[in-house]
Amino acid sequence: MNTTALLVIDVQLGIFMRKHHDGLAIYREEALLENIKTLIDKAKKAHSPVIFIQHVYTDFPLMEKGQPLWEVHPDIMPEQDDIVIEKYHADAFCESSLDDTLKSHGIVNLVITGLQTAYCVDTTCRRAHSLGYKNILVTDGHSTLDSDILKAEQIIAHHNSVLGSQFAELVPAFDVVFNS
Repeated sequence: MNTTALLVIDVQLGIFMRKHHDGLAIYREEALLENIKTLIDKAKKAHSPVIFIQHVYTDFPLMEKGQPLWEVHPDIMPEQDDIVIEKYHADAFCESSLDDTLKSHGIVNLVITGLQTAYCVDTTCRRAHSLGYKNILVTDGHSTLDSDILKAEQIIAHHNSVLGSQFAELVPAFDVVFNS
C-alpha cells in the first residue's frame, strides 16, 4: 500500500480569473499548472491518492459552491478515482474530512501543492506537520498573487524558506517521487 498522497489545494478557476477583474495574476500560472499535471501523473502511476481540496466560499457569490468559478481549473480537473474534499478555512484539516480520509487510506506522507502560498498552502503544511504527517512541499508547485508589499516571487521564496526549515522537505516537481 502506498503511504504517500498528493494534495492539490484550492486550484480553482476563480483565482485564475482575477487577472481579468483586477489585474492580479497567479505567478507563473502556466508553469504551476504543468507542474501539478506532472505530479498528478506521477502519483497515479505510483497508485498514490490524488486529493483535491476545494475552498467553499460563503462571501463571494461568483465562487460559491457549484458556481463555475468554484470549480477546479479545467487543466487539472479531478477524475473519477480522485478524492475531492471541501474546506471552509485556510487550514484544509479544520472542520473537513481530510485527516480522516488520509488515515483511512494509510497516508503518512503528503506532497503539497496549490494556492495560495501564504494562506492555505502555508496553513495546511503547518497543520499537517503538527498532526504528524511528513510533508514534501513542491517548491514550484504552489503559487500566489502579488501583495501590496511583496511580489509573488518573494512570497513564494520566503515561504519555501520558512516551511523548509521545519515543516516540510522542499522538492521541485521534477524530483518528486511517490513511493511508500
